[in-house]
Amino acid sequence: MKRGLKKQRTRQAISDVATRLFIEHGFEAVTIARIADVAQVAKMTVTNHFARKEDLVFDVHEEFVASLAAIRGRPLVLAHRHAWFDGLARGDALLGFAGPEFARMVVASPTLLARLRELHEEREKALAESLDLPPDTARAAAVQIAGVHRALFDEVLHRIAAGAADEQVRQEVGPLGVRMFELLEAGLGVLG
Repeated sequence: MKRGLKKQRTRQAISDVATRLFIEHGFEAVTIARIADVAQVAKMTVTNHFARKEDLVFDVHEEFVASLAAIRGRPLVLAHRHAWFDGLARGDALLGFAGPEFARMVVASPTLLARLRELHEEREKALAESLDLPPDTARAAAVQIAGVHRALFDEVLHRIAAGAADEQVRQEVGPLGVRMFELLEAGLGVLG
């Protein structure tokens, strides 16, 4: 087996074990040592794959941070609107869709909610840096665009944590997305 594939499988196995333990016992109650023990790896192996305990939960954090900057198209707001509604139709995890147990675990943990806020801020910064606009305009646009994505992410996550089915969430959050992107287009629609 190639080294890269083995490393990827080990990382995924550790993440799966950690997620199961966090859901069963709560994020704060589970230690890295316990995860290593159940995953049958050394504690150092866990920390080599995941710099922070929170990253065991948000194991797609790099993809999440890069997700808004990856959206291309003109006009800018329309491209983000289309990308968000495409993700909504798919039930994309990067929009907040997760199993109810996972969503409840995140919502119940102040540590995870703090890390999620950091990830939203990193995503906003990455978006600003990706825009071909003067720095002050890029920052202002990124704050507004990322703010809409963040508010909608929170709506999805909290509704799922409350027990709503994915289809119900799509039906309830879709009209909210329409309104938020309309407001965004009214303010930033001139940006190409």
